[in-house]
Amino acid sequence: MFAGLKSIPDAYYQAAQIDGASRWAVFTAIQLPKMNRVLLIAVLLRFMDSFMIYTEPFVVTGGGPGNSTTFVSIELVKIALGQFDLGKAAALSIVYNLIIRSSSSCAGCFTPS
Repeated sequence: MFAGLKSIPDAYYQAAQIDGASRWAVFTAIQLPKMNRVLLIAVLLRFMDSFMIYTEPFVVTGGGPGNSTTFVSIELVKIALGQFDLGKAAALSIVYNLIIRSSSSCAGCFTPS
């Protein structure tokens, strides 16, 4: 994120200062549009990482209390090993895999070319 901010040329900030733009105007008109690809990659990586989390919530809470900290990966293990319903677990893992693949392959869909 910091590298993305540093890659914005100083001329934009100087022009905004000459125009008398507020900090909010600089953020919304200069920084946010120039950082959209960096932000997209950061959000995409965070999204994919949230699907691959398993050990931390399982070790700390075991998916409880109730189902408050249950993630898809924990649910897959519970279905496959706990209930021994391998068909349902296999179908869920394919859907899980497709969600991660589609989110990563559509990284360029949200940015203008």
